Amino acid sequence: MILRRISVFPENTSQLLNQFVIYVSLPALVLLTVPQLTFSIDLLAPAMMPWIMLIFSAGLLIIFARILNWQRDTLAALLLIVPLGNTSFLGIPMVRTFFGEAAIPFALVYDQLGSFLALAIYGTTVLAIFTKSSNLNMAKVSVKNILFKIIIFPPFISLIIAMLLHFVSLPETYFYLLTPIAATLVPVVMVAVGFQLSLKLQSDKIQPFLIGLSIKMILAPALALAIFVLMGLHGTIYKVTVFEAAMPPMISAGALAIMANLSPKLTAAMLAYGIVLSFLTLPLLFYILHVVLP
Repeated sequence: MILRRISVFPENTSQLLNQFVIYVSLPALVLLTVPQLTFSIDLLAPAMMPWIMLIFSAGLLIIFARILNWQRDTLAALLLIVPLGNTSFLGIPMVRTFFGEAAIPFALVYDQLGSFLALAIYGTTVLAIFTKSSNLNMAKVSVKNILFKIIIFPPFISLIIAMLLHFVSLPETYFYLLTPIAATLVPVVMVAVGFQLSLKLQSDKIQPFLIGLSIKMILAPALALAIFVLMGLHGTIYKVTVFEAAMPPMISAGALAIMANLSPKLTAAMLAYGIVLSFLTLPLLFYILHVVLP
């Protein structure tokens, strides 16, 4: 944020750094960690929970919108950014910090098989329904277009390759080369996020702002935690799944909402305050998880 204010770097720095993460850092991290992942039925939890969170969050938002008579663009923005969490740019660094390197593959499964696919399928559908602009590429919905966007997404390509490499004996050179590249993710992401933070909010947007963040960062992880407790499931993979469910709104989804002119100031504020608040809510959740899911 300081670098942005003193104009050391150009205005499009965050976009360039985001591209670096998507095309270099995140694929390297996927290729580094997923081949070492032991596949089991437990992986269904981080793969399926994002979709449960999506249905839950979107349903609540539609109910609140009807009761409180929200404007169409307000509902559209919240439908994009609340059900989709920042499970990659913020989620992976946070999981690494609180749970260690061994937990990163669980976060990657949650992100790639959950959040990313949801952005491609659900996010595109929301844009198609609510966007009036006919020249917005993301609003052109078809199965072919959606599949194409998924197939060409670099981290997803890396995920497929990494799963195939799971059955191959990899040399030490492989890990030696990828480790420093993957290590760029955290510092680059933190700078990119800082460049995009905006804490300005209009007074008439405070109500949907508070409701949206409450659903995303309190109610959604509470539901995920309740599901695992009721099912008697515990362990690191389930802690990480709940932890990822508590991430603030997704930056990529917010960028799409702003690009489509769907309540851009509300969207920017949701992204910024969500990240700031996460530095309080995530440590608290980490403590709760160790008590409830030992």
